[in-house]
Amino acid sequence: MSERFERVWTVRFSDTDPFGIAHYPRIVDALHETSDMFMQEIGFPFWEITEEHGYGLPLVEMNFEFERSVEAGDDVRVTLTPDLGTRSVRFEYVARRDGEVAFSGFEQRVCAEREAGSREIPDDLRAAMAPYAEE
Repeated sequence: MSERFERVWTVRFSDTDPFGIAHYPRIVDALHETSDMFMQEIGFPFWEITEEHGYGLPLVEMNFEFERSVEAGDDVRVTLTPDLGTRSVRFEYVARRDGEVAFSGFEQRVCAEREAGSREIPDDLRAAMAPYAEE
C-alpha cells in the first residue's frame, strides 16, 4: 500500500465570496500550496530544485470538478497522489469535507530544464515520489 500525502486546508473568510462559499482561485491556491508542501516533504522544494538541480516542474494543465461547495470555517482534507510518467508527473487531488468529496482534479507538471525543454524525471526525484504513487 502506498503512503498518502494529506493536509488540512481550513477555509478562511478571506477565501470566500459574499455568500461564504470558497472562491475558485482560492481553491487553486490551496492546491498549489498542497503541492508545495508535498515537494518540501519529499526533499525537493519547488523553490530549490531549479537552483540546486537545474530543472523544474512547470504546470502545463489543470482541471477540477466540484461536487459540493466549501465554506468559511470548513476543514477540507486534501489528498495528493502523484502519477509518474517518463517526463511528467500528474498530481491527482481529492478534497473531502466531512468525509464526502467536495472536489477532485489534477495538475499536470512537466519536468523541464530552462533552455533545453522537457527531460526525463531524475531517478532521485522519482524515488522520492514513488512511495506516494498508486500501486
